[in-house]
Amino acid sequence: MSEESAGASASGERAIAAGESIGVAVSGDNARVVVLPAEAVHWARTVVAPAGAGFLPGSATEVFVGRESELRQLRDLLTGGGSAAVTQQVAVRAIHGLGGVGKSSLALHYAHGYRESYSLVWWITAESAESIVSGLAGLAMALCPQWAGAVGSDERAAWAVLWLQEHEGWLLVFDNVEDPGVLKPYVGTLHRGHHLATSRKATGWHVVTTRTMALGVLPLEDAVDLLTQLALPGRAPTSEEWRAATELARDLGCLPLALEQAGAYVHETGAGLDEYRRSLGLVLDEASEGIDPERTIARIWDRTIVAVSRRDPLAVALLHAMSWLAPDDIPRAFLAPLAPDGLALNRALGVLHAYNMVNFTDARNISVHRLVQTVLRNKGPAEGRENAEKAVQHALPSGDEDDGFHADRWQQVLPHITALAENTPVGRGPNAEMIVAYQAAAEYLFEQQRDTQTISLRQQILAQCEQVLGDTHLRTLSARGSLASAYAVAGDFERSIPLLESTLAEAEAAFGDTDPNTLTARHNLADTYADAGDLERAIPLLEANLAQCEQALGDTDPGTLSARHSLARAYHAAGDLERATLLLETTLAQCEEIFGDTHPNTLTARSNLAQAYNSAGDWQRGIPLMETALAQREQTLGGTHPYTRAIRTTLDRARKAARPGA
Repeated sequence: MSEESAGASASGERAIAAGESIGVAVSGDNARVVVLPAEAVHWARTVVAPAGAGFLPGSATEVFVGRESELRQLRDLLTGGGSAAVTQQVAVRAIHGLGGVGKSSLALHYAHGYRESYSLVWWITAESAESIVSGLAGLAMALCPQWAGAVGSDERAAWAVLWLQEHEGWLLVFDNVEDPGVLKPYVGTLHRGHHLATSRKATGWHVVTTRTMALGVLPLEDAVDLLTQLALPGRAPTSEEWRAATELARDLGCLPLALEQAGAYVHETGAGLDEYRRSLGLVLDEASEGIDPERTIARIWDRTIVAVSRRDPLAVALLHAMSWLAPDDIPRAFLAPLAPDGLALNRALGVLHAYNMVNFTDARNISVHRLVQTVLRNKGPAEGRENAEKAVQHALPSGDEDDGFHADRWQQVLPHITALAENTPVGRGPNAEMIVAYQAAAEYLFEQQRDTQTISLRQQILAQCEQVLGDTHLRTLSARGSLASAYAVAGDFERSIPLLESTLAEAEAAFGDTDPNTLTARHNLADTYADAGDLERAIPLLEANLAQCEQALGDTDPGTLSARHSLARAYHAAGDLERATLLLETTLAQCEEIFGDTHPNTLTARSNLAQAYNSAGDWQRGIPLMETALAQREQTLGGTHPYTRAIRTTLDRARKAARPGA
């Protein structure tokens, strides 16, 4: 019986728990309910941010020119409504897709310029719902380390949301938002401060704000000013240098990222602006609408990488490795296995920073621009990805760490291991060591009820199994079923169901109709039909599967119990509470006899029988049984485990529904 089923009933629910604790919804691919103890609630209400508190990934002293009107417009948007999005302007000098126009720089400059106007400023990398949770968790650690240091990331993020609800005058910066919808739980519920988002996406913002600002490239005069300040710091350019800078800025399409890298190269190498321009061989075709930023950065990179290599070959190797990781929050410690010692590592990173190839987010973390990463992945040697894999494998958490540290390590590693999986080159499968890493990450995410985030990992696991073991090997069938399950949890039944149907057909052909592997494949397919709401196909298949399990495995085999339990859930969903209750009562009695009173399968059966009673309005039997199930989950799994939180929320809802007049 799947332990996952207990949590499924609370999937997507948001609730405020009763009693001495408060439930806070934390955004993820599916909302997760986190219950905070009274002590944490007290800290959230009473902790005051110290003056100047916050986190920004860069210095206010960095060169920044122009954009005065954009800064004023941004201030007006925020003070006028509390939320704004800086998006990439479409069809401006053919700058498209990959970015580099300076959205994050504008947001950073705004945050520094108006920092004294806010009680707290907090920068969050927002490429996914999970990265937002991680950013909020960091806020909790900064404001309340005495409590946050002892709990996991979800609890920290929930505490941060509660703190933001209780205090005013803050600024949250959500950088590089890929899906505007992930901001809905925050913009929709946090009204006492300002929200500022940056994104390459120009559409979809109506779900969170109507205040958007499209950002294009710099005006030519500002572009020349930026280029000369970086290339010739501390002095004014001569008229000849100004002319050369103007031509170079025009050739680079006034793209800020390209200008910054060109200026850093000229300053570090002492090359003349004209000499550098000729070496690029990139002259803007006046008949065209503009430039392709990827090609532009690639040309600059060709020159820069030669100069960096002459200064420090290790720097080039590190840069190639970082191109395969997530772009933000790359810990220096991840890169340590790639360097002979700490001194060499710091020296190499210093060279990369001098050439504007990386930024130092803080003393421990590094970031690389996404456009630079794209170019490097397309042009770099195979050793770059191999080194990235080595760095991630070395950083994987070990089993002997305490729970809090273990969870923090996973939060650091997950973005980077996911980036490796998502950017696997065509025709190049992962090696055996990376498959082990992907499997460990997928198992951790599954345990945290975050199976939707395992999809890219499971895709790579399945590809490797198919290639090495064949299409009908047991491990291949298992990997295919796990991927299909992740699709189903994400609500992508169009990909999940065909995958399970093919798995069942292959199992029947390879092992026969009543082999345990075939029975499992049939069970998974029927369960997914039920999850997709197709009970007409689910119930007959589940009934047939239960009969076959009873015949082939026996009445009390775990596979039979799981089949009986799934059929009961389908009856419940179809409104046939009488048959559902009878099956669940039988299942619970057998689980207690076979596994014992506190085995996970027994706890799941008890929880679902209690829900069936409650659905029938039989509160006298349902609520006490659910209270027993909750007490046992707290004892065996702990108070903050996702399954414990799920049943606690379900119990609170049942108590409210059972009150007179409810």
